[in-house]
Amino acid sequence: MNRKLRNHDEVVLEQLLNPEMAKSYLDVALEEYEQDGDLAFFLEALRNVVEARSGMTNLAEKTGLNRQNLYRVLSPEGNPELRTISLILHNLGYRLSVQPIQSSSGCSELQT
Repeated sequence: MNRKLRNHDEVVLEQLLNPEMAKSYLDVALEEYEQDGDLAFFLEALRNVVEARSGMTNLAEKTGLNRQNLYRVLSPEGNPELRTISLILHNLGYRLSVQPIQSSSGCSELQT
């Protein structure tokens, strides 16, 4: 039996080719950001989806953004503007949206 083993990153990138899987992956990354405020995890997830779906070069061509700038924006130290995140998501076939926060009782919470 001669099986080729794949590493974790290869498997993740393959799964991210599925649009629903990529959406769920980004949703989880955003939930993590909401919990701990660490943007790096979301940026890594977004970078992984870009690499799996189109690659940075293709995304740069489609968005008109500089490829090196995209790498920098989606790095763990990146601090992208909302319009940059929106542009990247749009070119991946997604958009930002706002949803109510559900409490354990099923009612939305209003935080002050």
